[in-house]
Amino acid sequence: MVSLFFDEALLPQGFARNVRLSIEDGVIERIESGALAKPGEERHAIGLPGMPNLHSHAFQRGMAGLAEVRGPSSDSFWTWREVMYRFALTMEPDDVEAVAAQLYVEMLEAGFTRVGEFHYLHHGRDGKPYDQLAEMAARIAAASNETGIGLTLLPVFYAHGGFGGKPPDAGQRRFVNNLDRFARLMEESRHALSGLEGARLGVAPHSLRAVTAPELTSLVPLARGGPIHIHVAEQTKEVEDCLSWSGARPVEWLLAHALVDKQWCLIHATHMTENETRAVASAGAVAGLCPITEANLGDGTFNAPEFTESGGEFGIGSDSNVLIGVADELRQLEYSQRLRHRARNVMAGRENRSTGRVLYENALAGGARALGEAKGGLAAGLPADMLSLEADHPALIGRSGDALLDAFVFAAQGSMVDCVWRAGRKLVERGRHRRREAVLARFRAVMAKLLA
Repeated sequence: MVSLFFDEALLPQGFARNVRLSIEDGVIERIESGALAKPGEERHAIGLPGMPNLHSHAFQRGMAGLAEVRGPSSDSFWTWREVMYRFALTMEPDDVEAVAAQLYVEMLEAGFTRVGEFHYLHHGRDGKPYDQLAEMAARIAAASNETGIGLTLLPVFYAHGGFGGKPPDAGQRRFVNNLDRFARLMEESRHALSGLEGARLGVAPHSLRAVTAPELTSLVPLARGGPIHIHVAEQTKEVEDCLSWSGARPVEWLLAHALVDKQWCLIHATHMTENETRAVASAGAVAGLCPITEANLGDGTFNAPEFTESGGEFGIGSDSNVLIGVADELRQLEYSQRLRHRARNVMAGRENRSTGRVLYENALAGGARALGEAKGGLAAGLPADMLSLEADHPALIGRSGDALLDAFVFAAQGSMVDCVWRAGRKLVERGRHRRREAVLARFRAVMAKLLA
């Protein structure tokens, strides 16, 4: 058994002082507050639970910043998607593994300790399946294994190019499966995860554009009780197209045709009516918010206060991975709400509550559930996933308690993350992942090839 001592740490009941965590086999066995540090005990100033990242497309980290030149017509998600398709068509398995490993290093250095990989780049460049159907999933697992980040793999079912079973186009050929082949891919993905500590497997119908109602019904059992994630209502065009096809809005249609419950995570859910917002909260589904990507793509703003006031839970994800940061995602979420409502401290909800703490704790709880973990946080019986903050960071001087989280979310220039542990293993120290240089060298070589 090993122990870590924090001068101050965020526990489920709030910040506590002089906290000792006793860890055995990657799990927190015991927590003591008001303790005395022992001679030689590893000691840190500020401890926080590690944050789940509930939505990632790892390969897209390689194209970060490549879609920021305006085209001849109005740019939108749909024009960005064409750039993404072209990039996806160039990548080989070794490339995907290298880019994913670099991304996961960056996530860990930012304080993310588990990632939900919404994985749809399945086949070869010509659209033909690999000899091993889950070749690409195995590369994602290898990147997780090398870097140490917790992995919830969400293989994506993608069969159509639009509502009503429209045939896919050529740019989608690496994503497409029928149900029989996808069921085999799920089994091979399960095998690929079998040696990966703490790995989880769920299923991800890509969107209502990409699956039909019968396919959606057939996919749910493949999760075997694991998480079910789906993109829904991300753009206004999607809402308009769904109305034209079915007479219902995307979230409205989904709630009417699937048994959406606490097993589900609705990614984005940006464009919902008040009734849809309350209905999703009532169903218990987690809202998977990706504030930086949603801003980058010009998607819109989530009905956040209405959702949380109705009892809804949310988590955060880095989605397109254009920028990686726990504080950055939480800050963007709050600032988007301030601009929408022309008010401050919107997500705090009630008087005298710390906005930083509300954001952090809500994203922690919702993110953990969405990724198949019973709970998130620093408590006995939970994985020892945590981070420490740089005590000497100028933004933290003189702060304690909730003010630490307010400074972390709103006042830091650059990352103030010092160390990060996943399942009790220290993976990041002084802000640097232990495999940073080796992973970066491989990433650099791959990007030189892809962008040549």
